[in-house]
Amino acid sequence: MQIATWNVNSVKARLANVTDWLREASPDVVCLQEIKTVDEDFPREAIEDLGYNVETHGQKTYNGVALLSKFPIEETLRGLPGDDADDHARYIECVISHDSGPVRVASIYLPNGNPAPGPKYDYKLAWMRRLKHHAAELLGYEERLILAGDYNIIPRDSDVHDPAAWEGDALILPQSRAAFREILNLGFTDAFLQADGKGHQYTFWDYQRGAWQKDHGIRIDHLLLSPQAADALKGVEICKPVRGKEKASDHVPVVGTFGF
Repeated sequence: MQIATWNVNSVKARLANVTDWLREASPDVVCLQEIKTVDEDFPREAIEDLGYNVETHGQKTYNGVALLSKFPIEETLRGLPGDDADDHARYIECVISHDSGPVRVASIYLPNGNPAPGPKYDYKLAWMRRLKHHAAELLGYEERLILAGDYNIIPRDSDVHDPAAWEGDALILPQSRAAFREILNLGFTDAFLQADGKGHQYTFWDYQRGAWQKDHGIRIDHLLLSPQAADALKGVEICKPVRGKEKASDHVPVVGTFGF
């Protein structure tokens, strides 16, 4: 089973790229972020024609997450629990009915948090505390669980081309990294670190300053695995060539392969 995460940076603007990649790579489950559309305007038919069931949690112009699955979807949670006043569409969680048993998957678009310090950074850290609380509850189910998405966290200095260039950025601040480690320390595994772990392999390249051409990237798209999912991990692929396509997203898909 292959489970992918991809921040598409507007699903309608990148639809040709998205459908081309889905057709070529044919992953079983795909977690999309920054779809930037309300649910009713999501290009559902184009995705369903490729054999996917589709669940979305959209928002006009900003944010938005979706989950695509070649297997039936049994249940869906839209929105991260813990703050009824939070109207950002940043979290969707589904139970996938796989032949070998259920697999719980979430698509996450964690807040950027810039500028820091400030209200946006406070929101980021508060959102991460909510995610930690919910993730701890999910671990209690003792099931195959994948929390996939754009975490807007650079976990290690080797996950960025030049740490000094990002000093003071919310993605790399010590408090951000500590909050990410707190989630991992609940019992999650960073799939990339388990499967590969080599430094300077990136999932995002900015559109500015020739970042793609210079390979000035960062690794911020992650698959966090429960012990039951980590035990089945076979490998992780960062689909770097996708970034070189015309009208590409600034992120690329990250695909985990599992033995279930």
